[in-house]
Amino acid sequence: MTSHMITAPHRPQSGYPQSGYKIHSYGQAIAGLLLSVWLSGCNIGSQPAPNQSAANGAAKPSVVSTSTILADLTAQIAADEVQLIGILEPGTDPHVYEPVPADSRDLEKADLIFYNGYNLEPGLIKLMNAAGGRAQKVAVGEVVPPLQLQKGQRETVPDPHVWGNVKNVMQMVTAIRDALIELSPDDRDRFTQNAAQLTAQLEELDQWITQQIQTIPPEKRRLVTTHDAFQYYARAYNLDIIGTLIGISTEEQPSAQTVQRLVESVKSAQVPAIFAETTINPALIKTVAQEAGVQLAPRSLYSDSIGAAESDGDSYIKMMVVNTQTIVEALGGKVTPFQPQRTPPSASQK
Repeated sequence: MTSHMITAPHRPQSGYPQSGYKIHSYGQAIAGLLLSVWLSGCNIGSQPAPNQSAANGAAKPSVVSTSTILADLTAQIAADEVQLIGILEPGTDPHVYEPVPADSRDLEKADLIFYNGYNLEPGLIKLMNAAGGRAQKVAVGEVVPPLQLQKGQRETVPDPHVWGNVKNVMQMVTAIRDALIELSPDDRDRFTQNAAQLTAQLEELDQWITQQIQTIPPEKRRLVTTHDAFQYYARAYNLDIIGTLIGISTEEQPSAQTVQRLVESVKSAQVPAIFAETTINPALIKTVAQEAGVQLAPRSLYSDSIGAAESDGDSYIKMMVVNTQTIVEALGGKVTPFQPQRTPPSASQK
């Protein structure tokens, strides 16, 4: 938002005493004072009123997205019709992110907030619920019925990593589109067109991933990753999850026994490679690979965040393409390049 500063009114020389100037009558002093006040009032009146300036600067509604994946999808649907703020930077782990004061200000000023839900971003969800403001809050990931995963020995919780199945993301695109239309009905046609273009490309992506995974020999379609973020991907595209180093949240710390059990599982499954992730320190998964005598895939998987700008995974679609390429090549399949027939909508994030 552009800030506006009201400048002090010009002071005419005749109305203010100069150094060494002496006022000889009360009447002259009062006249000078009245003239000064009148001129100041005229000058201030010529400046834009503060609320008028703010209104002009805030013509576009403010939309906040918590995760990088949601920010990318929202940017492609909304284009330049909203002022979009993505809280998390690429590569940031939403499970353990600790909000900063600027996040609170952004959430309080927002007209619409998109968050994943299913406790993917616990710190931001807590802050969002505590913050004031008038924003509509949409848990985009919660439009998808969740998988239930074990947490600890007795508790089951919803798996928040719903974007692993591209069909789920098609539902998320619809939810984002509908919320944007409700926020800015005049832009209905553009939001609808952009969402349709994005959905068409997601349909192509979904088919392409299925075809690539099928090139992996059946006995090698087994996945071992750092944390349990690929259940939706594995179930959608016919892979088995052999094991993970930690559970669905990266807050967990694996014990020595957990590491050893995973080593034994990897040996037993005879997988050719296991996978690190971009948002998690790879040291322990490297240890598992070394002790199990298997390769650590040369590229880490994008799990909870898209990649940095200009990287090979700087959008949701590119992230899924490079993840699939990494998995297929490391497990013995052969990749055909993704060549969508539909052009994605242009995105402008501000």
